Amino acid sequence: MMKPTLFAALVAICVFAACAKHAGTSNSGSGSTTDTVITPPTDPAVSATVGFFLNDWTPKTFTVPSTTAGTVGSTSYTDELTIDISKVLTKVSPYVYGNNTNLWMGQIVTQSNLVGYIKDLSPNILRAPAGSNSDIYFWNQASAPPSDAPVLLYSNGTEDTAGYWYGGNTQSWTLSLSNYYALQAATSSGGIITVNYGYARYGTSADPVAAAAHLAADWVRYDKGKSKFWEIGNETYGNWEAGYQIDQSLNHDNQPQFVTGDLYGQHVKVFVDSMRAAAQEVGSTIYIGATLLDAAPYTGAYQSLLTWNQGVLTEAGNLVDFFEVHDYFTPYNDNTSEANILASATTVPTNAMTYLNQQMAQYGVTPKPIALTEWNIQAVNSKQDVSYIAGVHAVKALGSIIKNHFGEASRWDLANGWNGGNDMGMFSEGGEPNVPLWNPRPVFFYLYYFQKFFGDRMVSDTLQSTSSDLTTYSSSFTSGQAGTIVVNSGTTAHTLAIDFKNFAAGSHYYWYVLTGGTDVAQFSGQVVVNGTGPNNAEGGPASSYASIKAYTAPLTGTIYLSVPARAVVYLVADKKS
Repeated sequence: MMKPTLFAALVAICVFAACAKHAGTSNSGSGSTTDTVITPPTDPAVSATVGFFLNDWTPKTFTVPSTTAGTVGSTSYTDELTIDISKVLTKVSPYVYGNNTNLWMGQIVTQSNLVGYIKDLSPNILRAPAGSNSDIYFWNQASAPPSDAPVLLYSNGTEDTAGYWYGGNTQSWTLSLSNYYALQAATSSGGIITVNYGYARYGTSADPVAAAAHLAADWVRYDKGKSKFWEIGNETYGNWEAGYQIDQSLNHDNQPQFVTGDLYGQHVKVFVDSMRAAAQEVGSTIYIGATLLDAAPYTGAYQSLLTWNQGVLTEAGNLVDFFEVHDYFTPYNDNTSEANILASATTVPTNAMTYLNQQMAQYGVTPKPIALTEWNIQAVNSKQDVSYIAGVHAVKALGSIIKNHFGEASRWDLANGWNGGNDMGMFSEGGEPNVPLWNPRPVFFYLYYFQKFFGDRMVSDTLQSTSSDLTTYSSSFTSGQAGTIVVNSGTTAHTLAIDFKNFAAGSHYYWYVLTGGTDVAQFSGQVVVNGTGPNNAEGGPASSYASIKAYTAPLTGTIYLSVPARAVVYLVADKKS
């Protein structure tokens, strides 16, 4: 056990004391001290890697949920957490809660239950049209591509039927562009759109780059400011992507067979000029991003990867507004363990931001905002993607994304395909046995409570522990409350002693505990919220999550919080009235 005195007599304030734990403290019954001065918080300068993604930041008000009496943890604690409200690490970008739509999930705006879930999730931004299919997408066509789009395209070195997708397709199995915009409106979300860069490579006109840039610019005109953020291509460095490899016999502007970073950077200049001119014509403010790698290429990588960032940054790094990266955290196609999945949640965002800052500095680019426009885990064969572990990972990763100053993040994706449980979708698209269409997967519940219980500022905290099991992310609300999210990645329970500094506490605190189900030993497909289990074979309490009562206890000094194994606890302390 650790020494119980965290602050001694000189700290600014202590809250949650179940007894007179701290020397020099007098409690007024509200949980705050009466004989110390509170240091007010000061917002730091906006990080360059967040930048304009904070332009739409708004103060956040905590809504006290309905409550039921909770059980306070043992005073024989295993770990200590000190939270200093005066030390603001960053304002929280509203755009880190984003998600991805796609073209094969159907005309979902007509699905009222799904739209309700998305609205409750409050992603604030929805990406379109659909990952790699963005590079074979013609937003202004209904059923056929333009005449200069070839019948065959390369993917992974093999030429096959192109399989183009169209924004004007209103059939039930796809998502039309008009219904994407309707989904934006129905869920109070903005947009981040990936324009078709691949067409600049495989197009057969005399000037395919100009044709693709014109297509993108026309979309900007059509959009008329609904979507502020625009990406030029999706994973354009990938040999799986349309446009990475082209049939040179059909090309008429002497492009090489394989794309390179410098070629893409040269083409980006044309896109940016056309898209910015279009935005000016319709009076829209837009921000344009280019694709980078967020980690050094693997040993033996193909040439385009080896020099990708160098080429992009050298050619267009100071021209674009932001950079977009993707990361799937765990090794590709690997049956990754629980421990390794959860460990990746903090190491990947930290390493990625370090690498990107180094790359911008190395190639003389002024630091710019970073958008993580696709993220998830890619573990397979044990139903990891649809498990509660994916939810625990998502919470831990999202906290790390905020802490490492990403400006935007969109999780992949709202719905995908069952594939035996290797399904990254947040909602069931109907192929999952014994589960209704659009049933929320565990990750939905973990991210729903994250938004409810995480404030508009991340603040500094210090965790003292004898293990690496716990990860904490602490925050404050402009409305005056403060709290923390505690993730236990370990296999044993902990009791955490929590104290706040520089915080005028109110009379109560509130918390939710999310744990896995008992359906399977490791990768349970269920999540239990404050003792309430799922409505269906998989997922969580879909019919009652919005009304489940939070646990509450009196706020009189240090709080002793029980944190079960592999659990996430969301806690907010009320403000002094």
